[in-house]
Amino acid sequence: MSRSLWLVLCVALISAEDGVVLFAESGKALTLKEAETIAVKAHPRLGAAQFLASAAKQVPTQVRSALYPTFYGSFTGALVDENTRIAAGGLNNPLILSRLATGLTVGQMVTDFGRTRRLAEAYESRSEAQEFSAQSTRARILLQVNRSYFAALRSQGVFRVAEQTVKARQLVADQVTELAKSKLRSGLDVSFANVNLSEGKILLAAAQNSVEAAFADLSAALGYQEQQAFQLTDEPLPPVPDNDLPALVNAAIQNRPDLESLRRELSASQHLVEAERDLKLPTIGVAGSVGVLPTHVDALRGHYSAIGFNVNIPVFSGHLFSARRAEAELKAQAASQEVRDLQNRVVQEVRIAWLDARTSYQRLDLTGELLNHAVQALDLAQSRYDLGLSSIVELSQAQLNKTSAEISNVSARYDCQIQTAMLGFQTGRLR
Repeated sequence: MSRSLWLVLCVALISAEDGVVLFAESGKALTLKEAETIAVKAHPRLGAAQFLASAAKQVPTQVRSALYPTFYGSFTGALVDENTRIAAGGLNNPLILSRLATGLTVGQMVTDFGRTRRLAEAYESRSEAQEFSAQSTRARILLQVNRSYFAALRSQGVFRVAEQTVKARQLVADQVTELAKSKLRSGLDVSFANVNLSEGKILLAAAQNSVEAAFADLSAALGYQEQQAFQLTDEPLPPVPDNDLPALVNAAIQNRPDLESLRRELSASQHLVEAERDLKLPTIGVAGSVGVLPTHVDALRGHYSAIGFNVNIPVFSGHLFSARRAEAELKAQAASQEVRDLQNRVVQEVRIAWLDARTSYQRLDLTGELLNHAVQALDLAQSRYDLGLSSIVELSQAQLNKTSAEISNVSARYDCQIQTAMLGFQTGRLR
């Protein structure tokens, strides 16, 4: 067995009296499709992304509200001394009269020459960007579900290999021990057989620990706080990846939600540049007010009404408008570079995922051949040892090779499915 495989299988404690810890599948049956459905409904990260997308949809409505009239009612009362005027705090000196009045005021912006409309378009694009960001979050969660699901199946497969290994080595150890009692085998053979059995038990304990860790990862990927128990359903092998790599790259550039999210952010930045340029344009608005004064002095009439317009023409803002325009233009340029950078990374990620998926299929065939050769070699080594033509060392090596080949074959199957899911994510199909 390779050193890296031993590092992956962390050694767990095992009771010497019980011999081995057996893993029993329990819990409800679960398919990959059901796991994806559970994660989409229950995962808090996806829920948060969806709430943020819904919140972003409200911003364009807030901005467009400036295009509609505003109505508000007023109720005002004043009690003052006779002939009272404001004498300080301003350039004017208005007269204040005692009164009690109520009325309605309406205001309407006539035009700001398109600035509000462009602001609304900018925030509309940002709302769409947030929606695609939520889709990207969904895709990443589905990828994690696929990884965890097949990793759990792989851990179960390795556990079954370890369990069979312990049983086979226990049988050999018992046979060698009995032969040693009859003086047909040496004590060295017994020691080697027991060492092999102990290594098998360590492997089984590590496999048990790996199964528990894999189900903890799967539970977290599904959005559960506590670890859940499932009976996982094996999935058929996916088809071999398409040989047309350029088509996969083009599909990724068109379909990746994270890339589309950045494109919408770029569009929002461009609309914002136009809106900030319009700050230098005037705004025109009208306002009207009407009401009654049930209690008032003789200097006032019992009702009032008025209408007027206002034109605001920017003259000097302390370089505020030019700075805001420059900021918007620079952010738009930065957004354009971010889109280019992500496109380059998408091309690289798709190419690597495609190579990994194809290699995993090749590895699947190679590990199958390796397992067949290892089984044949173990059968020959067992026969030679039974006939006294070889030592226990040759048999032990053959057992180790078979166990390693079985683990490699199990891992290759589920690694192939994981790499296929990764390719689907990178090309934007996993959504």
